[in-house]
Amino acid sequence: MNCQINRKTVSRLMRKMDLYGYVMKRRHPYSSYQGDIKGRIKPDLIKRKFFALRPNMKWYTDITEFNLKGKKLYLSPIIDGCGRDTVAYNISRHPNLKQVMSMLNDAFKTNQALNGLIFHTDRGWQY
Repeated sequence: MNCQINRKTVSRLMRKMDLYGYVMKRRHPYSSYQGDIKGRIKPDLIKRKFFALRPNMKWYTDITEFNLKGKKLYLSPIIDGCGRDTVAYNISRHPNLKQVMSMLNDAFKTNQALNGLIFHTDRGWQY
């Protein structure tokens, strides 16, 4: 089921049902930045245009930290630019190269003909 609901409608319904969201304040947000990488930065082919005309044209990825029952977990998904579908993902206790490689292997198993694919990352050290 794929439907869009205005956030104000959701807020109104939540108030009506006495439901409230819980937002945790973070002391130190996760950042994969580890200094300047001189001479190895590739050009930004996306140029902030996060859409694609057909599937498997542009893929986007990032690593997101979240807490589950007091434990830190790291989600690394690949999102297709055409339909915003999840191509592959991996959840790990540590944000590392093994997590990214596992996610990429899963993505390439299900999508083999990827000529001209642009794979966009946040340029974190894992990539």
